[in-house]
Amino acid sequence: MTMNIDQLRKLCLSFPGATEQTIWEGDLTFKVANKMFAHTVLEVAPVWLSFKATPENFAELTERAGIIPAPYLARAQWVALETRDALPIDELTALLRESYDLVVAKLPKKTRDAISQGAAPKAKAAIRKSSQKNNKGKIKNKKKG
Repeated sequence: MTMNIDQLRKLCLSFPGATEQTIWEGDLTFKVANKMFAHTVLEVAPVWLSFKATPENFAELTERAGIIPAPYLARAQWVALETRDALPIDELTALLRESYDLVVAKLPKKTRDAISQGAAPKAKAAIRKSSQKNNKGKIKNKKKG
């Protein structure tokens, strides 16, 4: 049995803080805190689904038929499924959760805490505050010099 797009969407959006976004026409990307953890196509393409993997799983998965290093993302340990039946549903479900968990683990602690408490992460606000701090530091340095 293979996973269809509706099952994929339901699964990915069931993860805390997960969102979907159409980045390119005909493609759907699943993110957490504005970081991708899975990407699929809605139209016929050479690759059906891509997601992040651990280095061990990346090596093991890319040795299997129908699974390749993801174009443009292989250096970040992403794999790509060439067909919907490349993996059984239960294994794919576990690997997608692992992909999500890998991305969440790299997020700042404050963002991870917000996600675990069910709050929407405020990634853009943190970036804005960071750049304001940098600008204030530059202004102070100019006054001293």
